[in-house]
Amino acid sequence: MVGGSGFYHFADDLHEVEIDTPYGPPSDRLRVGSVQGRNVAFLARHGRDHRFPPHRINYRANMWALRSIGVQQVLAPCAVGSLRPDLGPGSLVIPDQVVDRTGGRQRTYFDEGAAHVTFADPYCPSGRAAVRAATERAAMPAVDGGTMVVIDGPRFSTRAESRWYATQGWALVNMTGMPEAALARELAMCYTSIALVTDVDAGVDAATAVNQAEVFRVFAEHTERLRALLQDLVADLEKDRRCPCPAALDGLAHRHSEGSPGERHVGGDQCG
Repeated sequence: MVGGSGFYHFADDLHEVEIDTPYGPPSDRLRVGSVQGRNVAFLARHGRDHRFPPHRINYRANMWALRSIGVQQVLAPCAVGSLRPDLGPGSLVIPDQVVDRTGGRQRTYFDEGAAHVTFADPYCPSGRAAVRAATERAAMPAVDGGTMVVIDGPRFSTRAESRWYATQGWALVNMTGMPEAALARELAMCYTSIALVTDVDAGVDAATAVNQAEVFRVFAEHTERLRALLQDLVADLEKDRRCPCPAALDGLAHRHSEGSPGERHVGGDQCG
């Protein structure tokens, strides 16, 4: 799982693992433990002291580090702004599509040759179904589906930008969802985004503007219920993956270099 500070104590029997990758160090040491009898690994996307802004996160190192210890399924809780009046702060959304409006980020492991990974449906269908089931059990209303547009940040959108995103039919705005999801696909991992709305974006409500303090406050208010949901959700993830994600690299003429996590596991038990 990749997430923020509210999830540092997500698992039991935690121990830290330091990973070196061909792309440099990940945002932080991995914290490995167990939840519901399953091995899990947690990585603080921004670093545990929140030192990396969205455009400076080493997304390639982060996903590689998780895959290198055997992670196959990634849960990615994130804070988002709403582009729709009906999705107020505290709303939970299970996105089904993403639009990448970032620039300058290292967004692929395929730096040489022609290799094109299918990404029409960016999120794991089995993971999304498991989230839906977990929210129903927990009586936590969740919106099933919605497009998340990912921007560079670290600034928030202007009102004009926000209104333009909304006119495209997009529901959410975020700063970290890409290239994280695409890199997970290139490593044949399942990736499921769980979006918590922390604010209504500037173009939706002309009377207010997004500010960091409010975003952090709302996210903190809902961290405990989201953490409980994720802990329950882990048990629902398929142990024998029957979704399309494991076959993401099948048939590619150009594969990862020898020893890449996309080809084999490197140490450790498989994590959920």
